[in-house]
Amino acid sequence: MPDTLLDAFAETVERVPSREFIRHHDGSQFVAVTYSEFAHEVGRVARGLVGLGVNPGDRVALVSENRIEWAIADYAAMSVGAVTAPLYPTLPPSQIAYILQDCGARVMLASTAEQVAKLSEILPDCPTVEHVVVMEDDAAKGLQGALTFSALGNDAGDERDAEVAARRENLTPDDTVTLIYTSGTTGAPKGVILSHANFLSNVAAGLQVLHITEDDLFLSFLPLCHVFERMAGHYLPMVAGACVAYSRGLRYLVDELRAVSPTVMACVPRFYESLQERVLKNVESAPSARQKVFRWAMAQGAARSERVRAGAAVGPVLGVKDHVAHKLVFHKLHETVGGRLRFFISGGAALPQSTAEFFHAAGILILEGYGLTETSPVIAVNAEDNYRLGTVGQPIPGIEVRIDDDGEIVTRGPHVMGGYYGLPEDTEEAIDADGWFHTGDLGDLEDGYLRITGRKKHLFKLSNGKYIPPEPIENALKASAYIAEAVVIGEGERVAGAIIVPAFAALEGVVPGTAGTDSSRSELIGQAAVRKLYREEIDRVTTHLADFEKVRLFLLVDREFTIESGELTPTLKVKRNDVLAGLADEIAGLYARGGQD
Repeated sequence: MPDTLLDAFAETVERVPSREFIRHHDGSQFVAVTYSEFAHEVGRVARGLVGLGVNPGDRVALVSENRIEWAIADYAAMSVGAVTAPLYPTLPPSQIAYILQDCGARVMLASTAEQVAKLSEILPDCPTVEHVVVMEDDAAKGLQGALTFSALGNDAGDERDAEVAARRENLTPDDTVTLIYTSGTTGAPKGVILSHANFLSNVAAGLQVLHITEDDLFLSFLPLCHVFERMAGHYLPMVAGACVAYSRGLRYLVDELRAVSPTVMACVPRFYESLQERVLKNVESAPSARQKVFRWAMAQGAARSERVRAGAAVGPVLGVKDHVAHKLVFHKLHETVGGRLRFFISGGAALPQSTAEFFHAAGILILEGYGLTETSPVIAVNAEDNYRLGTVGQPIPGIEVRIDDDGEIVTRGPHVMGGYYGLPEDTEEAIDADGWFHTGDLGDLEDGYLRITGRKKHLFKLSNGKYIPPEPIENALKASAYIAEAVVIGEGERVAGAIIVPAFAALEGVVPGTAGTDSSRSELIGQAAVRKLYREEIDRVTTHLADFEKVRLFLLVDREFTIESGELTPTLKVKRNDVLAGLADEIAGLYARGGQD
């Protein structure tokens, strides 16, 4: 493996210069850019950054959706020794200002007029920002003094090329590539310092486990500013010489899956759950004969899945039945995801085992993995030829993983971050004197496969002294088709409870008297029949829990959690503390009346 990401990029460009690297949408169609064409643009922007006075170690911030300019800017910043600080485009101005101030960014790259408007509001409070470069030319008009990405570096001479080349030569594996700010589920974001060596160790392990080749085509949907997509959908395919197509977002995703026909795609569990819900909803509305065929097909697929996972032969009879099931039912789902998919990768949160099993029965493999921003990010992942559904797979090659006495997962190796930017005490708390990074997650290792059982900081104690790990209970609750989100509560209380966000599309019309009405959601969840349904669903999906873990009280809320409301991170994780704070009065009332209305 090369010493730096730029060395790896140069090797790939030399090996496959004419091969497609990026497909981006120009408003009417996907346009392909080869490795050599992309490298030319990287050189141009690198010259432009030198012209702006960017020095090695300077911070260059990016606030943008997934697009080719983001990728070009990333490699260009690396080329001049700068450190990128990527930001989610969904962040409000105040949080963008916090990160710009914390990292001391000198240059800011922004994508659209929406992002430029945010910067106009906060730049007076960000004195280190000297230049703003806007990716869309027209949007640059919204900010006095802004530069355009398309013009950056066009007027540079040979001396700047020489300067860029010299800086590339001086890069070392331990040089910082980026500061990735954690999503802040429990407090202010921290800048995680990640180096070339960090990322390349993860890429090398990923290539061993996932066997990515030049023939693979990735659909990049998760934000590039998130470490999962940054490694798995950006650097990994680049080193392999594969192609990456950039999605324009959720509203286009179904059409893009068909148009692009990816072989690999990484996403968060909520996407797979939503796709499963959509399939099941369509089945529910189908004629009874089609429902019967679907159930038969799922039975054959589940039987085949069970044998494959047990390492047993499928056998000719079941093989024929499974082939018929695919022709009659499953081929439609395969066409929905493009028809060429080798596997999905799932990360960022726990994937319900029932969802993994559903897709495996349909012949679609979801490889669940686990990691953190601080570990570049992958610690463990299932492999295409070695997986166990319900686990996050085995630890990747080249690293160490163990379970501490208190059940916490700790890890050591080249994937562990250099620390938190400007926070030495926090760094010492996270990485002990022997180099072990303490993840804060609870888990166990069974036959070498890692299973996540909860979050150490999320454990809470009931008044009877029993400890409750909320995540496994929440995952069990979300196995219900009527529950979109769940947050388990009960700190200091006699029994556990849960905040439930209903899956309203599934709920409406199921309960007698609700179909076709103009009732508001608040009225709907207040109906006795609806509360009865949820009581039965909660009991049904939690029968396996210990008595003290069972959800005795529940609070239905009349809206989804959103990023805009501050209850979800940009990667769709629930911000537990914010949810509890926002519903504090309702939770207190729930326990005061013992769950009775």
